[in-house]
Amino acid sequence: MRVQRNRILALFLVVSSLGLSVAQAADWPAVPIFAGPDDQENPDIDGTVVVWQEWVSELGDYDIFVADINDLGVPLVTVIGDANDQTHPAVYGRRVVWQDLVPWEGAADWDIRMADVRDFEAPIGYIVSDIPLNDEERPAIHGNVVVWQDTNGEDYNIFGADITDPCYPVEFAVAAFEFDQMNPSIYRNTVVWEDNLFGDWDLLAADIWLRDRPTEFPVALLESDQRGGVVSGDFVVWEDNFFGDWDIYAGRIFDGNDVRESPITMDEGEQRHPDIDGHLVVWQDNRHGDWDIYGYNLVTDRMFRITDDPGDQVHPAISGHTVVWQDNRDGPWNVYATVLAGPVVTDCTGSPAGDINGDCRTDFADLAVMASSWLADQTDAPRIPVRSAGVGPRRGKGSGRSVTSLRGRRVVR
Repeated sequence: MRVQRNRILALFLVVSSLGLSVAQAADWPAVPIFAGPDDQENPDIDGTVVVWQEWVSELGDYDIFVADINDLGVPLVTVIGDANDQTHPAVYGRRVVWQDLVPWEGAADWDIRMADVRDFEAPIGYIVSDIPLNDEERPAIHGNVVVWQDTNGEDYNIFGADITDPCYPVEFAVAAFEFDQMNPSIYRNTVVWEDNLFGDWDLLAADIWLRDRPTEFPVALLESDQRGGVVSGDFVVWEDNFFGDWDIYAGRIFDGNDVRESPITMDEGEQRHPDIDGHLVVWQDNRHGDWDIYGYNLVTDRMFRITDDPGDQVHPAISGHTVVWQDNRDGPWNVYATVLAGPVVTDCTGSPAGDINGDCRTDFADLAVMASSWLADQTDAPRIPVRSAGVGPRRGKGSGRSVTSLRGRRVVR
């Protein structure tokens, strides 16, 4: 039986920003990882391992490229592919997953494949899921679990596999309900996906600690569309078009799977394709006419601009302080990277004694700031304010809303 949900909209005053200062693109040099004439798309990163799909014009198909950027000047690169398309890669540690177009009895469907790249010279390949006639797509990986969207030609569902032993993956259903469940993200035991149960796109999640009994809970059930959800730690970020254009929101998961959400950016223009790692969020943003990469610090509530280069920078991914994206400043799409540093990415809410530049450390950088104004009048010496952690309530969009139970959804076996 299909459940109904109630939504109550509150009156609100729409303003052009949230009152947050935006740091301009700092001196974070952006460098191409493996520049070439062919398009490189859909990058992902974990640690120093970056993956992307690349159109190999010489062969006429997409392959998966994997680079270790421990030395950005001389990355170690390997290529995974065959005569068919390999696309939408994701990486965790030294394991890379992707969707692979596999021929089968005169036809072809998408399956999930994985490679262990601890030895870049000889990656070891594994089959994660290859159900005949089913399309398994858009994989995500964290720890020893891979999740993906799966269809037999009807609606999409979310499935997963425990790959503790990659030779014998153990599949399980995460969300096999009526209507579509798509584009999953995973962090430890939490899986988030897009769901059109109510006629538009919402974000739902499940705790998969018990593989045979995932516990489903809502993340964002509101008018218009919430899409592109990504989970890291206790936070989920997504793109939301409630106000007529795409904005970025975040929700924090508290005990009992209670999710409290708030806006990251509601600026003019479009903000899309967010990613998150720890306390740092990144997304693509066209408020200045072309697509740039922006970031946000969940601890200090500070927004900052990462790129202001010519052309478009889109589809960012972040791991630690390293951000990668696809960039067409020189013509074809190439994958670029930069390493964030400085006060804007600090993860502390209070500066230690002697911390003049606000980077949560007392070191020679603070001494340099002090020495630069040694002879100046110190009565008005600038200090870096540090905002308190946390995010405020969501204006208007979440006021007074009632989220109903998800029980009663029909499970499709």
